[in-house]
Amino acid sequence: APLVLEANENIAHDRDRLRELAGKRDRSDEDEAWLRDLAERYFLDDEPDDELAAELLRRVDAVPPSLALAQAAVESGWSTSRFADMGNALFGQWTWGGDGITPAEQRDHLGDYKIKAFDSPEQSIAAYMHNLNTHRSYEGFRDERARVRASGKELDGTTLAGTLTSYSEKGQEYVDMLRSVIRVNRLEPTDGTYLRDMKPVMLVPVGEGSD
Repeated sequence: APLVLEANENIAHDRDRLRELAGKRDRSDEDEAWLRDLAERYFLDDEPDDELAAELLRRVDAVPPSLALAQAAVESGWSTSRFADMGNALFGQWTWGGDGITPAEQRDHLGDYKIKAFDSPEQSIAAYMHNLNTHRSYEGFRDERARVRASGKELDGTTLAGTLTSYSEKGQEYVDMLRSVIRVNRLEPTDGTYLRDMKPVMLVPVGEGSD
């Protein structure tokens, strides 16, 4: 959960600067360079200048923690899956080529796909959020999130889960499963949580087997 909050804070940092620049008439060369770099990261480098900021604001936004936690639980088998163990793959993201873990029962008709592996859970979470914020399959997720934002309401995982029928072949059954995980495990309050400013605590293992 703290890693999810941290990933959202990183996105929020970019979003705050983006909102500031969206209402700024005379942008510096540094501002324009930053905007273009952000656009490239969010796959909008071909977007017209007059539409860029508005489209970026739809993409550079948080994922409700309750939703991220529910998906991590479902996709990783509560962190017991081989993919989570071997490659910090918490969200079952596919990849073709590059680093990844081949499923034991790979379906030949879908090509030589793998489950994308990561060096750390932080990388897995960041990639998952970037996937929801950029992939065309999750346009509905971004549309609904923007609608909620425009209404002045807070984002919540239960509502936005309804837009993720494309995340799994199970479709609506997958959505129902996510909502059940959120409800049964009382994850709703995490959508209003934030990280407290404090010095990090480093836990160092000692004793036999610590290496």
